[in-house]
Amino acid sequence: MTNTTRSPRRLVTLLLMLALALVAGACAADDADDGTDAADSTEDVPATEDQTMVDDEETDGSDDGTDEPDDAAAAGEDLGELVVGSTNFDEQELVAEMYALSLEQAGFTVERRYQLGAREVVLPALTSGEINVYPEYVGTALEFLNGGAGEASSDTEATTELLREEFAEEGVDVLEPAEAQDKNGLVVRPETADELGLETVSDLADEAGDLTLGGPPECPERPLCIPGYEETYGITFGDFRSLDAGGPVTVEALSSGEIDVALLFTTDAVISANEWVLLEDDQGLQPAENIVPVIQTEVNNEAATEALNAVSAVLTTENVSEMLGQIRIDLADPAEVASEFLTEQGVLDG
Repeated sequence: MTNTTRSPRRLVTLLLMLALALVAGACAADDADDGTDAADSTEDVPATEDQTMVDDEETDGSDDGTDEPDDAAAAGEDLGELVVGSTNFDEQELVAEMYALSLEQAGFTVERRYQLGAREVVLPALTSGEINVYPEYVGTALEFLNGGAGEASSDTEATTELLREEFAEEGVDVLEPAEAQDKNGLVVRPETADELGLETVSDLADEAGDLTLGGPPECPERPLCIPGYEETYGITFGDFRSLDAGGPVTVEALSSGEIDVALLFTTDAVISANEWVLLEDDQGLQPAENIVPVIQTEVNNEAATEALNAVSAVLTTENVSEMLGQIRIDLADPAEVASEFLTEQGVLDG
């Protein structure tokens, strides 16, 4: 009779083999379910050079097969905030508003701070960062910065380059000057010109002691105002009235006879409207006074430069004078005048 009972040693061996098989199966199942399958994991595998280049291209968006420019303005993004300021007369507000509109179209958010005061107020505001941009005049700005050294001349290019050197020390960029110029001018009523035989500033030399000059409060200190007329022409006025910078107070004072001679700006349309006489600057005291944008270097970039220079490119003495006539005589809103003009010139989208 054959014995079919298994021996104890053989049974133990079989049980041990079965246990080992179960443990191995459980480990394999854990490896498959823990999310770190060798086929999917790259944690410990160094990237090749080619793979690194591909990843970098995907990250920075370059070579993505599109033709759109990598430009924030083109993408409709905000390029940041700029504060546009101006000194305290209408022409400044008009041109500053043009700067603001052009910068906004380029993609900047613009804060407007107009009619802040004279250059003595506005220039420190620019260098301190209280404002970032405002319109300047190349000759007057140069003489203000150099302490009246007499470097400004009728040569726009040379005067602008000297201004750039002076402003660079203040952390300010001087961009492209406009063709438009606005100079200081001495203006008299026609009856005064006829009575005293006045055509040029030199004609005032023998008469000024009996006349009252009206102008901005800073005129007695400005090298291109009272000190300049005294040095260049030998003119000393009998009295000076501190009024405003070529604004309505000065205009009214001349019109009413409160003053005999007014310091006005040569682009002012009220001169021709009232048939007043602008005396010829026959000794050339007044230098080139092209309107030019100045902007803090630290906030300037290609987009800002292009937007501001686009305004300079369309300004002439004639069209500035015409726009000032709309503001001073027709009482038009400077912002509306600026917007309409830039749209007509193609600087702003219609």
